[in-house]
Order: sequence, then C-alpha cells, then structure tokens
Amino acid sequence: MPQKPELRRLAPADAAAHRALMLQAYEQHPDAFTSSTSERERLPLSWWAERLPTGDDASSVVVGAFDDDGQLVGAAGLSIEERIKSRHKATLFGMYVAPAARAQGVGRLLVDDVLSLARARSGLRVVQLTVTQGNDAAQALYERCGFRVFGEEPMAVCVDGRFYAKVHMWCELRG
Repeated sequence: MPQKPELRRLAPADAAAHRALMLQAYEQHPDAFTSSTSERERLPLSWWAERLPTGDDASSVVVGAFDDDGQLVGAAGLSIEERIKSRHKATLFGMYVAPAARAQGVGRLLVDDVLSLARARSGLRVVQLTVTQGNDAAQALYERCGFRVFGEEPMAVCVDGRFYAKVHMWCELRG
C-alpha cells in the first residue's frame, strides 16, 4: 500500500466489505473486541448495512480506509450517546487495520478522521475508547492522538476461559 489510503465514510453499500474486515479482526484478535466471530458471522448482511447509516445526524459513523485497489484495509467507528445527560460523549469503536496495511500510518489517519468527525458534531466534548491491556502499540497510537488513560476494567472480556483487562481512555475535543 504505497500511497496514502482513501478515507471515506462507509455506507450500506460497503456492508459486505466491512463485514469481511471485521470478521477478520474478530478472528485474528479475539481479545481486542467484545464481539466474537461466531456471534457476528451469523448475522445477516442487512444487520451490517444498518450499522452504516448515511444521515448527518446518525448516532454512529464508520470510516473506512481503502488501498489503491479499492480494498477496505481499515475501519474505525464513532458512536454518539443519545441520552440527554450524556450527549456530550461518544465512543470510538471497531478500530482495525488489516495486517498488510499496518505500520503505514493508516491507524493514525483513521483515528484522526474519527476525531475530526467528532469535533464537527455540535455539543460533543469527549471521545472515549477501550483497548486491551498489553496492546501497547494500539495504546501508544491512541496516546499520540490525544487520548489519556482514566481507568482499567479487570476481567472485561473472556476468551477461551482467559480474562483480559481493558484500559479506558478519553480525549477531550475542545480542551
């Protein structure tokens, strides 16, 4: 992937590519995601399409990174809280870069783009995320993008009988 990838918001037409990428993510890194391959692979394509709304006021947005051949090689989402008392918060979710596209700045581009989308949303002040404890590369990326640790959740996910902690991070958008 020699050139800078094309970043764009995913739409329902991208559902099959997004599904394939995320199933790869769940399979290769089961401790990094709350969702599992077995749970998600049996969901119909329509479920995946519904998670890619196109309206400007959608409560979630997923950004994709495409290589020179038009293949989806990375994705990251932003989910905006809808409850009145927490509408100032959003969550970065589903961050994944395919192995062939790693170490080329794709992750940074995705996180920066998601943060730009968050800053453009009226009233949003904070983006939060979780990262599996011990995933030092991902945590370092988030820190370079302005996220700070605010806690740790022990036993956050269980994969094959083994528990993994999640590090909670946040980024103030208008600080």
